[in-house]
Amino acid sequence: MDTKTIPYSMPIYSSEEMKERSKSFYQWIDKRRTVRDFSDKAVDPEIIDNCILSASSAPSGANKQPWTFCVVSDPEIKKRIRVEAEKEEYENYHGRMSKEWLDDLAAIGTDWHKPFLEIAPYLIVVFKRVYEMQEGEIHNNYYVQESVGLACGFLLTALFNAGLAALTHTPSPMNFLAKILSRPSNERPFLLIPVGYPAENTHVPDLNRKGLEDIRVKY
Repeated sequence: MDTKTIPYSMPIYSSEEMKERSKSFYQWIDKRRTVRDFSDKAVDPEIIDNCILSASSAPSGANKQPWTFCVVSDPEIKKRIRVEAEKEEYENYHGRMSKEWLDDLAAIGTDWHKPFLEIAPYLIVVFKRVYEMQEGEIHNNYYVQESVGLACGFLLTALFNAGLAALTHTPSPMNFLAKILSRPSNERPFLLIPVGYPAENTHVPDLNRKGLEDIRVKY
């Protein structure tokens, strides 16, 4: 089977330009923080669509692009998602999570209440497509977890670039999302991302990121 190709080229920068670009990008992206206090201010849906298109440019196993992005703005659906998410989170905080886990979360200040699921103007529910159905036959997708994780990273970066705040929320288990949104059996919920503007006077935990020497190993 012949592989169809098209020409491709990238901008060429000097070494100094590359260092400056890499440094300035880090200084910019390092300002990104997870936000739990959202404004209900409306967001133009075209912005959300553009960010999802950016997410879809992520690499994927065998170019299967095994993701679906469900954009929820309907207040009734958001309310149903909050109710079901809080049911699961209540169980997590009252028995499912270990003491060590709860102690680690205490530094962040979270609990089972999730009002942001109704306040944020959009919820983006990311589903991983574990296989495809074509003419009644199952066709496998490959490296699904890795591919969808990469796409979510692209999505979070695109949202921040657009001037929007986001939260990566993973109520566990998340099967209720597939039921509420009537997703097909080949899709599994991967991540629930509230999106919007941060509320006025928003505060975030005073946390430190690991330094380069803590995360980089040279060989």
